[in-house]
Amino acid sequence: MRPRNKENRDLPPGMYRRKRTRKNGKVWIGYYYEDSSGKERPLGTDLDMARIKWAELQAKEKPADLRILRSIFDRYVRDVIPGKAPRTQKDNLMELKQLRKVFDDAPIDALTPAMIAQYRDARKAKVRANREIATLSHVFNMAREWGLTANQNPCQGVRKNKETPRDYYANDVVWAAVYRCAAPELKDAMDLAYITGQRPADVLVMRRDDIEGDYLLVKQAKTTKKLRILIRNGDQDNSLGLLIKQMAARHMGHLSPYLIASTTGRRVTASMLRHRWDAARDQARAAAIAAGDEQLAKRIGEFQFRDIRPKAATEINDVKEASRLLGHTEEEITKRVYMRVGAIAKPSI
Repeated sequence: MRPRNKENRDLPPGMYRRKRTRKNGKVWIGYYYEDSSGKERPLGTDLDMARIKWAELQAKEKPADLRILRSIFDRYVRDVIPGKAPRTQKDNLMELKQLRKVFDDAPIDALTPAMIAQYRDARKAKVRANREIATLSHVFNMAREWGLTANQNPCQGVRKNKETPRDYYANDVVWAAVYRCAAPELKDAMDLAYITGQRPADVLVMRRDDIEGDYLLVKQAKTTKKLRILIRNGDQDNSLGLLIKQMAARHMGHLSPYLIASTTGRRVTASMLRHRWDAARDQARAAAIAAGDEQLAKRIGEFQFRDIRPKAATEINDVKEASRLLGHTEEEITKRVYMRVGAIAKPSI
């Protein structure tokens, strides 16, 4: 076996690294294994995977540091999360932040269903705990694919915390109270969210060039679902078409390509929307309190921008149409989570 040079001293015995500078200037790094007969076996370009293959060729256990959850979480962040939708990436990183506090130093083979259940019970944020355990389950499955464990997934069979879907419904009185206090760009965002039935993040990125023919083209960030929402009925503009024309007329002197823009033409970001929403809602709530209507003030205080999407779904009589507008593949999701008023019943007489 050849003598070790400095750049290979961090590698296991018999494992070597090669570097090649490509024509574009980028440096290619590959790993290979040299057995006792001098035969070379390629191990690939990923150091972690190369070490696993080295261990298999040496008939040894995987390197211990690769089987610690800290290392597995790091690899999951590097190799798996970037392929997910932006909102899912953000959620997964938040979930891993919580999981790392407990499991970072644990060997993956030490995880048991009892440990997962203890984590579930210790978390005060019960719904978040369910999401975190779901992410941990996926991390474990990926670790199995990477050859870092042969154990069964300890998250399987662990009871989840009970979840009750949010059932808040903003009636027309609550809507009007907040709408009256809203800045022009917030009114546009409310109208566009209601008419299209889309999530706040998707509404804020709608652009003028998303209009193609008789449709507003939407690609939902969370699900990557693509929709074409009609802006005309025959030769006549429908409610969405009229709204888009009204917004375009107000922003005629601005260069922003986005439908939702401030009075100065600046694109409205998520934080800007949140600040404007909080200000309008607080003003509307204060007005209700001043008028002596504490119950209305309470309802206004509970109103969140995300409640506009289920309001839109609820007020469409046809569940199939509501499901299609929201981009759901199953009507049951629309009925269970987004339809927030009860069934119609006739009085007794």
